[in-house]
Amino acid sequence: MANSPVEVNLIPIEATPETFAEYGQVIGLSRDGESFGPNDAQLDLSGGTPRFYLMKLNDTPMGFSNITHHANVTQCLGAIGGHVWYLGVAKPSLIEDDDDDAGRRVDKVKSKSGHSYVPPAVEEVRVFRVSGPKYIKLNRGTWHAGPLFKDSSMDFYNLELSNTNVVDHTTHSFKKNDGVVFRFEEPKDDTSS
Repeated sequence: MANSPVEVNLIPIEATPETFAEYGQVIGLSRDGESFGPNDAQLDLSGGTPRFYLMKLNDTPMGFSNITHHANVTQCLGAIGGHVWYLGVAKPSLIEDDDDDAGRRVDKVKSKSGHSYVPPAVEEVRVFRVSGPKYIKLNRGTWHAGPLFKDSSMDFYNLELSNTNVVDHTTHSFKKNDGVVFRFEEPKDDTSS
């Protein structure tokens, strides 16, 4: 009989521009007519045709064992209506072509998409709580799991490329590779959903 995976309990961190900086950006409201600047999403959609769409998600658990990255594009996610949702993340671990150490790395993995990366480390996984009128821009290569939420369904908008989930979708299974699953709970004082 196979061993049961170890549960790692994460404590959600409120997503702010400062707390989320290693993974991407938290974008809040700006005034109409305001000029483009560093508080706007710094996008890289140069690898293909952008796709902006609405998606309905149903029955997501408050935990995860798989995490995904996109090597060729930034991605934006936001809840329609500003409801509370969660996102598991780990820092980008892409190995660029000009990385001097890339040939000697024993932990290097070649993706089906053709790029190389280092698998995310269990101890580097975080979960962020996203609330209110804001959205998340993930840096190219940021590992992510979600959106995750407590309600039975939620609607989100998503900006990526038209073929991101076909040609640029690399997944790491913590359960299979590390014997770990991640769990988290909403903070007890959360009354804002």
